[in-house]
Amino acid sequence: MIACENEYYDVVGIGFGPSNLSLSISLEEHHANVLTAPLSAAFFERQPSFGWHRNMLLPSATMQISFLKDLVTFRNPVSRFSFVSFLHDQGRLAQFVNRKDFFPPRQEFHQYLEWAESKMANVVSYDSAVTGIRLPPDHTHGPADHVRLDVRDTVGGGTRQIKARNVVVSTGLQPRMPDGITRDAAVWHSSEFLGRYGRTDPAKLRSVAVVGAGQSAAEITKFLHEKLPHAQVHAILPSYGYSVADDTPFANQVFDAEAVDDYHFGDGPARDAFWRYHRNTNYGVVDDADIRHLYQVVYDEDVTGVKRLHYSNLTKVDSVQKAGERRRVQLRSLRGQDLKPLDVDVIVFATGYDTMDPTALLGDLDRHCLRDESGRHRVTRDYRLVTTPELACGIYLQGGTEHTHGLTSSLLSNIAVRSGEIADSIIQRRAEREVVPVAAGTPTAVHETL
Repeated sequence: MIACENEYYDVVGIGFGPSNLSLSISLEEHHANVLTAPLSAAFFERQPSFGWHRNMLLPSATMQISFLKDLVTFRNPVSRFSFVSFLHDQGRLAQFVNRKDFFPPRQEFHQYLEWAESKMANVVSYDSAVTGIRLPPDHTHGPADHVRLDVRDTVGGGTRQIKARNVVVSTGLQPRMPDGITRDAAVWHSSEFLGRYGRTDPAKLRSVAVVGAGQSAAEITKFLHEKLPHAQVHAILPSYGYSVADDTPFANQVFDAEAVDDYHFGDGPARDAFWRYHRNTNYGVVDDADIRHLYQVVYDEDVTGVKRLHYSNLTKVDSVQKAGERRRVQLRSLRGQDLKPLDVDVIVFATGYDTMDPTALLGDLDRHCLRDESGRHRVTRDYRLVTTPELACGIYLQGGTEHTHGLTSSLLSNIAVRSGEIADSIIQRRAEREVVPVAAGTPTAVHETL
């Protein structure tokens, strides 16, 4: 891949997590296998280095998807960027096979992502935040075939402008907190858990609470109970108990690439059925092994009479107030309206994430992006925003398309195919801009490349 000296790119990626990392690899492999002029590409990431859910890389946590659903395999099984290639490079392929397990440790999968990122380091700039996207200032008539982006150096503070014919937004999910509750030194979101825990003296944590009923909540509850043998651990669940994740073969077909077509081209009832019947494959559910482990802990404590793990089900957090160095949590049972106070040293909210919304980033450019009757962005099958005729530049989303593409919109399950489809779309649209000479006998076409 090449970079243009005048900061004018065919593709600019905003964010460099797994999704845009996979896209950069897809573009690289296309260039290596197809005899066409390479696309110039650059990716900008506001973090100082690559990282994917670093604060949930708990020691015993495993992936919930097969290792084959890596950055590339479902698109290109012979890619040198596959998880199998990573294992071979690390001298660990035979040992992994001997495990007879499709699901690698989460820490190992993160090592794989870092390994793949190191091979694409030439296309990404870290400590670089894209703060705005806009039409070129000299745009007066005709469709705009590129946009300008403001890129701020988060360390030095300077800002520069670049131009791009295609933009791929992948800024990730936003941590969600309950209304009226803000994070502080003792009120954490699961997205910051290990970082916060590492800066805390465990000996001072005598009472901790975890809010939520999903996988992250269960994992953090298990972690705290094991790491803090002197502490009382309170699990606060809005449900009656944990619900098991449906990972059976037929249900898992909802993550197949073909299911995206069924969802995108389906009518309202078909889309509703996806969510109604298969939401429990991913959202607000917990692996069976973790549920059984935590239940066994509760049972064993009942037998011994020494209770440290306490469950408050059908319960929500009404408020959190400071009480000296501690926090007073007001719990509201869904069985009634009475409040019950709980004093803790730390409370962790594993309350999920809000989907990616590009509206603020697009700014004034958003008025050229069409919306459906519910006010959501319209998105084509190739993950491109539907825009007015004034904007010919391609704006693609990796995330934030659950309403048009279903459950796999921002998940790893479909990452290889999704990034490949975006790359194919960009390449095809460039081909459609090619100017072919009409003179007879002309041996080659003239390309309008950057």
